[in-house]
Amino acid sequence: MSRRLNRRTVLKGVGCAVGLPLLEAMLPSRAFAAAEKPPVRMAFISFPNGAIMDAWRPQGAGEAFEFGPTMQPLSELKSHVTVLSGLAQENGFAKGDGAGDHARSSASLLTGAHPVKTSGANIRVGQSVDQAAAERIGHLTRLPSLEIGIERGRDAGSCDSGYSCAYSNSISWKNATTPMAKEINPRSVFDRLFGNSLANNQTRRSRVRQSVLDLVSEQAADLKNNLGRTDQQKIDQYFTSVREIEQRITRAGQQQKEIKAPEMDLPEGVPGEVQEHIRLMYDLMALAFQTDATRVITFMSANEGSNRPYRMVGVNSGHHELSHHRSDTEKVDQLKKIDLFLVGEFARFLMNLQSIPDGSGTLLDNSMIMYGSGLSDGNRHRHDDLPVILAGRGGGTIKSGRHVVIDGGAPLNNLFLSLLDRVGAGLSTLGDSTGRLKAIDA
Repeated sequence: MSRRLNRRTVLKGVGCAVGLPLLEAMLPSRAFAAAEKPPVRMAFISFPNGAIMDAWRPQGAGEAFEFGPTMQPLSELKSHVTVLSGLAQENGFAKGDGAGDHARSSASLLTGAHPVKTSGANIRVGQSVDQAAAERIGHLTRLPSLEIGIERGRDAGSCDSGYSCAYSNSISWKNATTPMAKEINPRSVFDRLFGNSLANNQTRRSRVRQSVLDLVSEQAADLKNNLGRTDQQKIDQYFTSVREIEQRITRAGQQQKEIKAPEMDLPEGVPGEVQEHIRLMYDLMALAFQTDATRVITFMSANEGSNRPYRMVGVNSGHHELSHHRSDTEKVDQLKKIDLFLVGEFARFLMNLQSIPDGSGTLLDNSMIMYGSGLSDGNRHRHDDLPVILAGRGGGTIKSGRHVVIDGGAPLNNLFLSLLDRVGAGLSTLGDSTGRLKAIDA
C-alpha cells in the first residue's frame, strides 16, 4: 500500500458521504504487531408482549447449558451469546396507578424509571441507557445515535389504560420528558447514514437511476488504486453490500405501489412484507456499525402491545391478543412461533456481524447487542425474570457462551451500567440501578 488513511475517511459525492469500514491502511504502521483497538458498539433491540418463558429459558447454567426451543436459531452462535436470567425492571409494575403494563414495560425497559400516567403533554420517565451513552460519546461519530423501528405509532393520545402513546411507542428517551422519534423507513435510515443532504437529491438520483456509490465512483477507484489487495477486497465486499441494500429498498418502494389499499399509509420504501422490513433494518444497523457512523442504536421490532399477525409463520391472529392466552395450548403454540421467528431474525443479524472483520476480530466481537422485552410472562404482565440476551464480547471484556442465572434477581439497569463502562460512557447510577453486573465480566 502506498498511503495511510484516517479512520474517519469518507468518500464524498454530490449530496452524499460514504463511510468506510476499518481497513488495514487505517491502522498504525505496525498494524500486524499491535493493531489499533476497534471501538465497542452497543445496540438495544426490543420485542413486545413478553415470551413463552418455558420455551425460552435455557436448560442448565454456566457454560453447560442448552438453548430452549425458541432460542434454537442461536445454536451456531452459542459461544458469542450470554443468556441472562433473573433481571427485572420493577418500575414496569404498577405503583398505585393500575393497569397499563405494556406502556410501562417499554417506557421502563431502557430507563429503569416509572412513567407518569398521562395521555397529555406531561409525560415523564427518565433518560434511557442509549441516550446516556450518546450524550457522552456521540461526538466521536457522525451520528450520536440511531433510533429505528418497524411500526410508526402515535406520540399523542392514550394507548394503554390512560398512559400516553409515547410510552408504548418509544424505548429511547433523550431525557425524562423527551422520547426520541424512531425512523421506520429504510430509505430514510440509509439517507441518514450516507449524508444529510442526500434526501434532497432523491428525485435527481431516481431520474438518472444512480446509486449512492455511482456518486463517489471516481474517488472509490482512486482509493482502491492506493490500497493493498486485502483492503481492495474489503472495499469490494462492502460496496456490494451497500448496493444490495439500496436495491432492496428500491424494490420495497416498487412493491408498495402494488399493495391494495393498506389500512394506513406507509412511507415510500417500507417493504410490504414484515420479514423483509426487519431484515433491512438489521442490515442497516450492521452498515452503521461497520462504517462507525454511530456506536449506539435502538431498534423496536414492534411497538409494545403490538397486535400484528405473523402470517409468514402461520400466525394469523394478533400478537397482543394471543399474549393473553390463559394457558390455551393453541394460543401458546402460536406465540412460540412468533418468538422463534423473531429470534431467528436476530440470529441472522448476529451472523452478519460475525462475518464482518473488525480489527483482529469481528464486528460481533466488538459489539454488545441486548435483545429483550420489558415483559416476561405477557399473560400475567410480569416484569421480573425478563427474557434478555446479550450478544457479543464487548471488545473482549465480556465472557460469553454462558447462561448467567442471577440468584435473588437484580435490576436490568445494573447491566446497563456495565455496558456504559465498556463504551467509555461510565455513570455512577442510572434509573433504579444498584451497582454493576459483574457476572458478565471476562
